[in-house]
Amino acid sequence: MQYLIAIADTGKFGDAARAVNVSQPSLSAQVAEMEAGLGVALVERSRRGALLTPAGEELVRRARVILREVEDLKAVAKLGRTELSGRLRLGVLPTIGPYLLPQTTGDLRARFPALRLSVREERTVDLDERLQAGLFDTVISTPEDHPDTDYAHLFAERLYACGPPDDELTQGDGPLRLEHLRGRQLLTLGQGHRLSEITQDLATAAGATVSSEYEGTSLDAIRLMSELGAGIAILPSLYALSEARRDRGLHIRLIDHPMARRDIALIWRETSPLAASLLSLSGCLQNAASKLL
Repeated sequence: MQYLIAIADTGKFGDAARAVNVSQPSLSAQVAEMEAGLGVALVERSRRGALLTPAGEELVRRARVILREVEDLKAVAKLGRTELSGRLRLGVLPTIGPYLLPQTTGDLRARFPALRLSVREERTVDLDERLQAGLFDTVISTPEDHPDTDYAHLFAERLYACGPPDDELTQGDGPLRLEHLRGRQLLTLGQGHRLSEITQDLATAAGATVSSEYEGTSLDAIRLMSELGAGIAILPSLYALSEARRDRGLHIRLIDHPMARRDIALIWRETSPLAASLLSLSGCLQNAASKLL
């Protein structure tokens, strides 16, 4: 079932094999055996790639549900041992993970000595897809982007403007008002990130524009482009304040507007048997965030 889903997601046997870490002949043989056992063709093979037959599409839809239930079954088994023991698969926004998680290591080790965190950074849209598919047990993300889930609020991030050292916008003291961004070009991450959507909304309200020539792959990248004069980078507070402590040459100013913020939460599926234990995990994350912010 995992192999068939991988073919559905990638459209090619070779890419599917790499996605599930097996050889292509092994994957092809297993899918062929599945077709033989069911007595129906599931995949249409061609030089261009692999297309699912109608039967294959229906099987993939059901297989996703079955595999997610299998992962929940494993989670129930974890609860039978100790609270939050074994491997917990955590998805996290790349704008959050590197700054928040290192601060929680000691606390997590003390409170959950049998826990092993498996962490993967993904875009907002990919976090939701993997959470719903059962590939993550929980994610740290923006709750509005994950419908039909439960969550524990962790913290609220305010947004900062970052510019080159000689820019009057970032030279001044005190917070910026929205009108200070009028006519400016803003820099943000590429599509699929909640931060890029918030920045676009800010630009529209302020009479600014979002750069169409440069979409950053990381906060470090848009900060660098901003310092080189390409525009004003919009940075979330966890990153901005962490970097400001490390680099006194970083020029940032808080944007004082209700739109210039995002909420961050620990999120899990509504059916997850780990819900009660994840509330304990959220407490560790809340404490770490409050110290950083």
